[in-house]
Amino acid sequence: MGRPHKKRFVAFNPGVCYFKPRGIPMVALEEIRLKVDEREALRLADLENLSHEEAGSRMGVSRATFGRIIEQARRIVADALINGKAINVEGGNFQITSTERLFICEKCKYEWHELCGTGRPEKCPSCFNREVHRVPAK
Repeated sequence: MGRPHKKRFVAFNPGVCYFKPRGIPMVALEEIRLKVDEREALRLADLENLSHEEAGSRMGVSRATFGRIIEQARRIVADALINGKAINVEGGNFQITSTERLFICEKCKYEWHELCGTGRPEKCPSCFNREVHRVPAK
């Protein structure tokens, strides 16, 4: 018996969960499932163009595990595109993470939000001081 799967961190939830070929009635379509964490892997690797190591880190999994997730996700999407199947995005072992982080400048006390995945800010947007800190989530 294998180890239980760790929850994968998902930072983006577009609210769209179903895709189907145009012009084919639902009753005539075969449906396949793409897990939420597999969609996140596609976003990080193919849309954000991150390395497997960086994307795995963002999802809270190893580089090798990320490689297996993205490989499976690409296989599912290719099957749907080539064979005209509907894609239902649901399920998986995941946790939605915050989409924003709060930072504060040590010098001027200016506070601002940055989107997750954009990296640590180099300087305060108000006074350009380099001593900025992330405010812990409550």
